[in-house]
Amino acid sequence: MTNYILRRLLGAIPLLVFISFVTYAMMALAPGGPVGVLGPRGGMLSPEAIANIKASYGLDKPWYLQYFYWLKELVLHGSLGTSFVDHRPVIEKVWEKLPVTLEMVGLALVLTLLIALPLGLYAGSHRGSLVDAVSSFVGFAFYGVPVFWLSIVLIDLFAVHLRWFPTSGIASLGRSDPLDRLWHLTLPVVAIALTSFVGWMRYQRGAMIEAMQSAYIRTARGKGLAEREVVVKHAFRNALLPTVTLLGLSLPGLVGGAYFVEYVFSVPGVGYLTFSSIFARDYPTIMAITMMTAVLIVAGNLVADIAYAVVDPRIRYD
Repeated sequence: MTNYILRRLLGAIPLLVFISFVTYAMMALAPGGPVGVLGPRGGMLSPEAIANIKASYGLDKPWYLQYFYWLKELVLHGSLGTSFVDHRPVIEKVWEKLPVTLEMVGLALVLTLLIALPLGLYAGSHRGSLVDAVSSFVGFAFYGVPVFWLSIVLIDLFAVHLRWFPTSGIASLGRSDPLDRLWHLTLPVVAIALTSFVGWMRYQRGAMIEAMQSAYIRTARGKGLAEREVVVKHAFRNALLPTVTLLGLSLPGLVGGAYFVEYVFSVPGVGYLTFSSIFARDYPTIMAITMMTAVLIVAGNLVADIAYAVVDPRIRYD
């Protein structure tokens, strides 16, 4: 297992370098640039002022040279640069916002599993039932809805008309208790969960159907065990094993959906910071967020592989 983990970590290095290069190239080759947000607000900058600003930030060099300067600072000093907007180290800005995003994504994942796993297990063990048909229909209906559109609908219905939840933010003015925070995060979490649970449910349903058709299930029934015992003690446990692999594979969708939801609900997390940095052409902040997201996704896939080997002793990577 140790050799496998080391191979995966070493293999992730060229992947992360490739991601950083492509991201930097896309930003640098896009029309416009960050000069407009670096100078004084209001009014036009003189050509001399623009040249001085570009020179001070190294923007007067070709973009590929800028990238290698950025990569050198990252490798040698562990620096992700300074924000063009507020001149703060971008690592500080990202670490300030990361707990909010992780909290929201974690709650959304828990809610997704609470919805998807019971439905998938029941639908798989009762194939063709009314619950199976209805859950599949509802799941695919939400699966086809863009998460940002669903967020707007939830705001309009539950925040504007019914006034059950706040429209934006993460805390009420003058309050910082967990219940108030949970109240603000309810609609964003529900939006993410409703658009992501169908994948878990269908995967769990398929695993349950396969488990119910296995030879050990027929053997258990042949021994005279009750159907409930067959499903719970034999099929249920084995059907959960493949779901572990989705823990890492679901991270890109959850994180990406969370970014859009944060911007719609004005949740001060990494997603909101991402869109603000894109609009401001804050290249260092965008690069820091991109690399952090890529590292989380690579780590999530590695953890999923390790967890699968721990849960199923038959899996060996060495």
